[in-house]
Amino acid sequence: MARATNGVLPLNLPLLTLVLGIGGTFQYGLHISLINSPSKYIQKFINSTWEQRYGTILHPDTIMLFWSIIVSIYSIGGLLGSLIVGYLSVTFGRKKTQLYNNLVAILGAVLICMSRAVQSFEMIMLGRFLYGINAGVSLNLHTMYIGECAPQSKRGMVTVSVSCAIAIGKLMGFVIGLRELLGTEELWPYLLASSAIPALIQLVTLPFFPESPRYLLIDKGDKAGCLKAMQQLWGPGEHSMEMENMLTEKEAVGEQVKSLKDLLVDRAVRWQMITLMLLCAAIQLIGINAVYFYAYDIFQNAGISASEAPYMSLGIGITEILTTVICGFLIDGLGRKPLLWVNYVILTVTLTLLTITLTFQDSYVWLPYASCMLIFIFTLSYGLGPGGVTCVLPTELFVQCYRTAAYTITGAFIWLGLFLIALAFPFIEEAMGTFCFIFFLLYCISSAVFSFWILPETKDRSMMEIRESFNKLNFGAKGNKEDMFSCTRL
Repeated sequence: MARATNGVLPLNLPLLTLVLGIGGTFQYGLHISLINSPSKYIQKFINSTWEQRYGTILHPDTIMLFWSIIVSIYSIGGLLGSLIVGYLSVTFGRKKTQLYNNLVAILGAVLICMSRAVQSFEMIMLGRFLYGINAGVSLNLHTMYIGECAPQSKRGMVTVSVSCAIAIGKLMGFVIGLRELLGTEELWPYLLASSAIPALIQLVTLPFFPESPRYLLIDKGDKAGCLKAMQQLWGPGEHSMEMENMLTEKEAVGEQVKSLKDLLVDRAVRWQMITLMLLCAAIQLIGINAVYFYAYDIFQNAGISASEAPYMSLGIGITEILTTVICGFLIDGLGRKPLLWVNYVILTVTLTLLTITLTFQDSYVWLPYASCMLIFIFTLSYGLGPGGVTCVLPTELFVQCYRTAAYTITGAFIWLGLFLIALAFPFIEEAMGTFCFIFFLLYCISSAVFSFWILPETKDRSMMEIRESFNKLNFGAKGNKEDMFSCTRL
């Protein structure tokens, strides 16, 4: 930590990274894994509540319908949150929006915690919807906020903490959902309401940290506030180079925040948009959640009992955390480009082998164990590559005026993809059997080719230098400077 005057430690970037992670994308990861453990208890609660109200029991298909709504309404809330985060982050700023967002999570936790006492499964639905809004805002805002607070030389490592927070959230959901902790019929309301704890921690601690320096200077024109924020986050110093880069960006593109329409029609960001859509917005097509869906059956075929399977899931969660942390240490040294294309190749090979081992798993006794190993390799490669790197790219691909619109599009497609995969994959798996990974395999091949041949390296480059790299794609090798200027000023 850098030392401040009067013996007081400055509010610095590592602490902000921790605080933002606790109440940020940690919540997204937590709710992805948390809902699986109490499923049978909640379904039983739905049936008993209905019987108490109307004197009849529900048909199993109706119970499953209500349960499906409880699960899927989280994604609908997430989609809504991702659509409003751009407006909120510009109007109120990154810091205030993140603070207010915690109140949404706390309200959702209160509703779910009270649901059994008042015999209302509808309150679980509403609480899950609010959780979705909270996670939808955090998934975009956390990445934007911490990416704008990081110095250029550490931008990759700091922003990868977003993926690390997601992985830790998933693992924590598995842990507290164990029957030895909160995964029991008596405690499931407290299990689902546990999201209030990280929200409260961030609500109390975040006010001590500054607003994003880039937001203060470029969006609000507060040069003194920007310098103060950088000194708080990075320690005493002039930080003149970072300030000069921000001022150059502000002078080149102006202060006006671009709309979604501007982002979609502006030729100056055409290839940035293609990169965003293929590598970031479509990341659900890697198939990580589908592989997790298949993991339980694979573990059972390998002879792992139903009672032991949750602990194997913990192993997957720990693997994802470790690889994401390793990605954070590698990304500013090796760069974004090699981490992407190399791991997309590994993901392609792994999915191909997994399809083969699942198809012939009854032919040889050792094949189920090979499938288990492939799941861990898949998780490892995902964390080292796209799982970590794609959190960095949206911040680096776009200058300040386009960034909020870019995050809105990314978040909307991620949540839509999560909803559609959860809805469609069981039917795809039933229809295609072990060949259900073909769609994900094709996506990984396409992303590997794109990352290797087309994607410019963004490591240790200022926003304006990255913009110039993409101008060669947007306007050709020579580039028409008048076209570049007119497109930027749309």
